[in-house]
Amino acid sequence: MTRRRREIAKVTALTNPASGHGAALRAAQVAIARLHERGVQVTEIIGDDAEDARHLVAAELERGTDAVVVTGGDGVVSNALQVLAGTDIPLGIVPAGTGNDHAREFGVPTKDPAAAADIVADGWAETIDLGRIQGGGVDKWFGTVAATGFDSLVTDRANRMTWPHGRLRYYLAMLAELSQLRLLPFRMVLDGTREIDADITLAAFGNTRSYGGGLLICPNADPTDGLLDITMAHSASRTKLVRLFPTVMKGTHVDLEEVSTARAKSVHVECPGINVYADGDFACPLPAEISVVPAALQILRRPGIESHQPLERGV
Repeated sequence: MTRRRREIAKVTALTNPASGHGAALRAAQVAIARLHERGVQVTEIIGDDAEDARHLVAAELERGTDAVVVTGGDGVVSNALQVLAGTDIPLGIVPAGTGNDHAREFGVPTKDPAAAADIVADGWAETIDLGRIQGGGVDKWFGTVAATGFDSLVTDRANRMTWPHGRLRYYLAMLAELSQLRLLPFRMVLDGTREIDADITLAAFGNTRSYGGGLLICPNADPTDGLLDITMAHSASRTKLVRLFPTVMKGTHVDLEEVSTARAKSVHVECPGINVYADGDFACPLPAEISVVPAALQILRRPGIESHQPLERGV
């Protein structure tokens, strides 16, 4: 684990105005006011879309900035990763989304934008790994979990639905997919040597522990160990899968007989008709290479909080 204190005098603040139904704009105002109180100069940017936001962030990196601070959910964090990966410019997070899994992992308060801004101004940066997905012409970085199988089918369905909005749409999509639950023919090659051919329900690849707002799908993942944690569910029983969900809240599902785990630096993944979602966003259809890149990001976090401490609950 590598941590050092950075001098934070000038930051670039990227806000996703759509996050949290307007909550991100309010959180950004509070955070920026606190940064000004702390003597930090702030350049505010809001992109017209994700691509425009990346261009604006990249331009600010060229001009010179001590950190990039994003306000919103995991989607805007993921967007910033595409620019910051492999640089020495640290990422700060002001959570204002639905899941906030990046913030939870690194001890950033999810309901106190002023306190999140203090973490930025304090300047404690940790070097962490990032995940990377390559396939179908896509090359995408991710910070938390890449999901395939049942999880990605639920997200596919939710994205096709126009009603209702928010979490309820996801829950209805999950019920619909449960009614069609089936085992999926996965083929994975771990680190180019170990092959797994198995009919499974889902496979998740974790750089960090949680997705979906604190669901500990990869409860032992460590974003500084140079490895991805892989969690696989092997049952096509609806009853068993429904019983699995409460255990994922605590991370105890990995002790069940229908769940297996593995670790690898890279995984070649194949499964016909299945998409990969990472940090909650669409990445690409399988097949794909999912890997970890050690020491790819500097992240501003609360000092003294280890990644394996309990996650903050609630959204």
